[in-house]
Amino acid sequence: MGSYFLGWFDVLRDAYAKFNRDDGWAIASHVALSSLFALFPFLIFATSIAAFFELGGFADDVVHLIFDYWPAGASAAIATEVRSILTETRGDFLTLGGLLTLYFASNGVEALRVALNRSYRQEDRRPFWLLRLQSFGFVILSILVLIIITLLFVLLPLAWQLVHRYLPDFVSWGDAVWLWRFVVAVTVLVSALTTSHLFLPAGRRTVRSVLPGVFFTLLCWMAASLAFGWYLEQFANYVSTYAGLAGAMIGLIFLYLLGLIFIFGAEINAAIGRVGRPGRRGDRQN
Repeated sequence: MGSYFLGWFDVLRDAYAKFNRDDGWAIASHVALSSLFALFPFLIFATSIAAFFELGGFADDVVHLIFDYWPAGASAAIATEVRSILTETRGDFLTLGGLLTLYFASNGVEALRVALNRSYRQEDRRPFWLLRLQSFGFVILSILVLIIITLLFVLLPLAWQLVHRYLPDFVSWGDAVWLWRFVVAVTVLVSALTTSHLFLPAGRRTVRSVLPGVFFTLLCWMAASLAFGWYLEQFANYVSTYAGLAGAMIGLIFLYLLGLIFIFGAEINAAIGRVGRPGRRGDRQN
């Protein structure tokens, strides 16, 4: 048991050392700013596609899915603007403006690719056009996932009512909706993180090799959300520092924390490859 914990200590120490050498603190700011810049083009393009499906609750479902687990102080200002974007009727995703919106939205994916390539010590030799097409694919796939989730939010209450009719003692939909949203959010995050680690950076990895970093990222994101929310309630007074920009700056700082954790999760995966998986002999790679 002692060797197991010492093994993890070696992994974390190695990951932190390489995180510093890879300028992880600076790259996280690039990821945060690029993600914020990409968020609104992404949602504009998503609204254009969703308009063809006539999804009346798309705005509310997306806001809940993205911002329910953010600290209130970090999400309030951004969520308000996001809701106003999503409630505007659009149908122009095949126009030049729509394609430019898709391009700007894909910049967030490219920022994640840069961070992951550094963490995994990969030099990406793939052509620019191929990488950008892959980023477009990630954006469109993410939008389709949001649309499917929105459809499920519409259909599941109906199915739940049918179950409740034959099993009246079963919990009501209102009691279970929070659990459903939590399960969906965790499933989407695990799938998105795993896919990002597998396909965004150059080189090849297995699902098993990226799962430690994925679960580290997920757990630390949850902890960071709770801790940052508590900090905002107890100590922070960003209004006196940033005035009218306080809401946006709080959101950006929170995205920076998420970026740090995301990059360190990749560094953990890379460190396991170098140091060896804790508790197992013979895993060390030269």
